[in-house]
Amino acid sequence: MTPNLAGLPPRYLRTPEAARFLGLSGRTLEKHRTYGTGPGYRKLGGRVVYAIDDLQAWADRGAVTSTSDPRGTVLPAKRQETVPPAFAGRHAR
Repeated sequence: MTPNLAGLPPRYLRTPEAARFLGLSGRTLEKHRTYGTGPGYRKLGGRVVYAIDDLQAWADRGAVTSTSDPRGTVLPAKRQETVPPAFAGRHAR
């Protein structure tokens, strides 16, 4: 007999399990979290956890159907430019 899971809260994954779910290394997922480019996460006590729905939604943002499609919106795990490159290095006066 299969238990009724409808009343249970969503399952949360720790970083290593979430990384395996996405096919990434744990370190890459940590970098995404640091740079704000990754899936949404929660802090429960001192633990970082990911809801499976958040992981799936983030992965779905990168879906394309061919190489000629515009790139998906999943950014690389690196610091993102907040200032257009033409203005980089200029200081506000």
